[in-house]
Amino acid sequence: MNKLGNIPELKLGLVAVSRDCFPMSLSENRRKAVVKAYTEKYGKDNLYECPTVIENEVDMRKALDEVNAAGCNALVVYLGNFGPETPETLLAKYFDGPAMYVAAAEDDCGDKLVDNRGDAYCGMLNASYNLKLRGIKAYIPEYPVGTAAEVADMINGFVPIARAVVGLKNLKIITFGPRPQDFLACNAPIARLYDLGVEIEENSELDLFEAYNNHKDDPRIPEVIADMEKELGEGNKMAGILPRLAQYELTLLDWAEAHKGERKFVAFANKCWPAFQTQFRFVPCYVNGRLGARGIPVSCEVDIYGALSEYIGECISDDVVTLLDINNTVPGDIYREEIQGKFDYTQHDTFMGFHCGNGSACILNNPTMKYQLIMNRGLEGGGEPDISRGTLEGDIKPGAVTFFRLQSTSDAALRSYAAQGEILPVATRSFGTIGIFGIKEMGRFYRYVLIEKNYPHHGAVVFGHYGKAIFDLLKYLGVEDREFNRPANFRYHGENPYKD
Repeated sequence: MNKLGNIPELKLGLVAVSRDCFPMSLSENRRKAVVKAYTEKYGKDNLYECPTVIENEVDMRKALDEVNAAGCNALVVYLGNFGPETPETLLAKYFDGPAMYVAAAEDDCGDKLVDNRGDAYCGMLNASYNLKLRGIKAYIPEYPVGTAAEVADMINGFVPIARAVVGLKNLKIITFGPRPQDFLACNAPIARLYDLGVEIEENSELDLFEAYNNHKDDPRIPEVIADMEKELGEGNKMAGILPRLAQYELTLLDWAEAHKGERKFVAFANKCWPAFQTQFRFVPCYVNGRLGARGIPVSCEVDIYGALSEYIGECISDDVVTLLDINNTVPGDIYREEIQGKFDYTQHDTFMGFHCGNGSACILNNPTMKYQLIMNRGLEGGGEPDISRGTLEGDIKPGAVTFFRLQSTSDAALRSYAAQGEILPVATRSFGTIGIFGIKEMGRFYRYVLIEKNYPHHGAVVFGHYGKAIFDLLKYLGVEDREFNRPANFRYHGENPYKD
């Protein structure tokens, strides 16, 4: 079972293939060994062992019916021996889901190699060639030939990639409101969403405001308030705002259920200022974080590709993801006192990631309900906060992270980055949902990826190192521009080779 809701439960179909001049038993026995290794090592029951071994196109149709009847939504095509390249690739063509191709290494054989040699190393070349000829997408691991235990590891590595592919095919992104003024950086050409299989529904802030007002006195509000109080505990410093926030949470959840249509999963990209505060009379950040903890990303400032990036991160990690501004440098005194000599980062390797208060409670140290300081100054003259209440604030818990974004450019080309690093166990001395990040060569990455390639200021924060799976997913999806924080001796395109 997945940790989060709103992402696919994956069921993999393992289908062995066999060339008719090789003994079918070789593929059958090796397939059984893979199932045993996967089940024992990973303790999962999400791998269906297809009984039909494919030798020809009739077998292919039979196996296809079997994996479909078993409810499989991802496929592992296993070359237990050389394999028949036409039917084994047609299987992926007709199967409605992602497919991976792997092959068997030769078993320890003593003096029996004459009878038990499978030649799948060679067969994998033919399979990949045939996939290319037919224009069929398939995932092939870095080194796709292995023992039963090694193939089990490959299957486990395929799980997050397949989960994301299935999720995107069943995702609808729901938006409310145009971007705030001067937030053109969050532009979102929608053509590429359709290419990825994602559906989108764009609405007005007025639609959301009407739906919110229609939830006035909703009988479920007290129950939601009680859940918020339990979650906040001692951090419940602004209890008076909870009824409005509970009403808003129910509004979004009901809208998602009523509007997802034939899609199974949803994400939101919502306008959250400036008129939001004066009309709804609260800041929506806390609710955004609560939905995020349920696997429903709610990006700020109608950042459609930010919501998409968060959702991909959730599918890859099966864990909570958040969206942060790549916000400010780390002050010199904090760096000198708390980081220098204690962590292997230069000051240019560090920065602060921040948002007003959208972090889920589970990612924060001492999460506390507060008010949006900047909005309070502008809308309430710095006085007693009312409509600026609703942020969940605290330093983000330290640990490994992958900073990630998939973006469509203004001319509708997909590009992406994923930079692995960590959130440092260093107090920020600031406000909002915030953390101090350490990413190797961040200064160069900032200049030659984020600035040079015109990325917006938002990035999805995936908690853990998931660069490998993200890279492989983007490659599968056909995203050619996949950047990362390059080492010092690996120059970016356009980087000056003569700089000091």
